[in-house]
Amino acid sequence: MKLISVVVLCAAGIACATARAQNSVTLYGIVDTGVEFVTHANAAGDSLVRMPAITGSLPSRIGFKGTEDLGGGYRAQFQLENGFNLRGGDLGQGGRLFGRQAWVGVGGPVGMLSFGRQYTATYLVLLENSLIGPSLYNGIGTLDAYTSNARADNSVVYRGTFAGLTAFGSYSFGRDSTGTGNSPGQGICAGSLPGDYRACKDWSVMLKYDAPNFGVGMAYEEQHGGPGATASFLDGVPAIQNATSGDRDARLIANGYAKVFDVVRLAAGYVNRRVSTDGLDMPTLRSNLFYLEVSYRITPAFLIDGGVYRIVNAEHDTRATTASVRGMYFLSKTTAVYGQLGFLANSRVARYSLGAGGLATPPVGANQTGIMVGIRNMF
Repeated sequence: MKLISVVVLCAAGIACATARAQNSVTLYGIVDTGVEFVTHANAAGDSLVRMPAITGSLPSRIGFKGTEDLGGGYRAQFQLENGFNLRGGDLGQGGRLFGRQAWVGVGGPVGMLSFGRQYTATYLVLLENSLIGPSLYNGIGTLDAYTSNARADNSVVYRGTFAGLTAFGSYSFGRDSTGTGNSPGQGICAGSLPGDYRACKDWSVMLKYDAPNFGVGMAYEEQHGGPGATASFLDGVPAIQNATSGDRDARLIANGYAKVFDVVRLAAGYVNRRVSTDGLDMPTLRSNLFYLEVSYRITPAFLIDGGVYRIVNAEHDTRATTASVRGMYFLSKTTAVYGQLGFLANSRVARYSLGAGGLATPPVGANQTGIMVGIRNMF
């Protein structure tokens, strides 16, 4: 009830501003949930039936976005996007009201400059160059949880597109200003500390090219440590402390997609992660994630997609492979029902999870199987 009241007040305030300034304002959203069965959902190896909290085929959200023409080819823009868990109505993204996005900016012939809580290059290059998106059994987000939660508070972002070539850069003065957590396994890292400008800093860059039948992209993101920060690979090995601003957690991503036929698409990519600390007693930790995805639109109303994902962490001696397949039937342009099946194979000492966020972690070395059926409405 509290969330509904706040959203209604926000909508009323935006409507009043629209009347005065003649802005173009859009209300939009996604509501998506279902029922999941997953095996080996705890250390005892028990099975679980539940409604997932984080996502189904897509995370639930409600948002507002607006544009005002300033003349001369320039425009003012804003976007406020709330993420929530449909099973309980509670806020996502560490309890933030507009935790998915909250920014304002000015765009023109040479691109957009914006300020606020925004996506980083990691999220964008994976979202725009993959086929399945942040679904429950998408192995990119389950094997490296930050990739589907890659946002930063206090960020300045530039994005420009020129004849299919997109350039992107972001800089955050402190990626978690609320101190409630930004992604599973990261702890908290507010930043903006007097005398230590690097604490909790985050910066990222992306270069991407899109043609009519294919696209390729590359991105790099680097996070600095600070008070409360941790780095976890969510593989069963305890998180390390990234408590000083000299500690770094970095990702390099390369990927691409192609339209093979009118109804078939392929995507593939690579994510390299490196965690290093100032301390001499801690070696640099690395993981390498590879993936291949395919989608096939059998009819205009029925889509099937799936992927295979493999991660290797040599220093931890942990490895895992996940595979998923999903069928989606569109009842209308905005409503779809779906079923998805996922499988995870852990190596002997690994403890990765099949589902997003690591909320049903299996015993060490155990495999997992999950099945979910759900419904999604977009407006």
